[in-house]
Amino acid sequence: MLTLDKIYHAAFVLKDVARKTDLIEAPKLSKDCQLYLKTENLQATGSFKVRGAYYKISQLSPEESAKGVIACSAGNHAQGVAYAAKLAGVKATVVMPTTTPLMKVNRTRSYGAEVVLHGDVFDEALAYANELAAEHGYTFIHPFNDLDVATGQGTIAMEIIKELPTVD
Repeated sequence: MLTLDKIYHAAFVLKDVARKTDLIEAPKLSKDCQLYLKTENLQATGSFKVRGAYYKISQLSPEESAKGVIACSAGNHAQGVAYAAKLAGVKATVVMPTTTPLMKVNRTRSYGAEVVLHGDVFDEALAYANELAAEHGYTFIHPFNDLDVATGQGTIAMEIIKELPTVD
């Protein structure tokens, strides 16, 4: 269960990894409401995904860490997992569809992940990532359907509430 205590813990774990990003009012983007933008593009990987990936990796047992992690993504999650694993000293494998833009493949590799290109579409890459996880004992890091990933990403909401307590 996702709890406020867990999100506070994640914020503590992430304090030296994820930068606290600004909340900027964007009045010209909408006439009908007060709109704010959270500048998560300023994270080291250009996305909020590093928050969930790093927190997930930080919660692995020593045995799980020793075996490594695996993810499937064609973009931001791939880079978040690769970067987070590098910081944590954990081997990362990322399966990406063969149609993934070369820039995203190279950026993921630049963070130290082994990139495996497989399948023409995401579902084929995902199936292969699950096969590799089972074969090698890697921990699969889902981009959103994982309690630890959601907890790490929940730190964004905490920052928003601290900066804009009247948010609805």
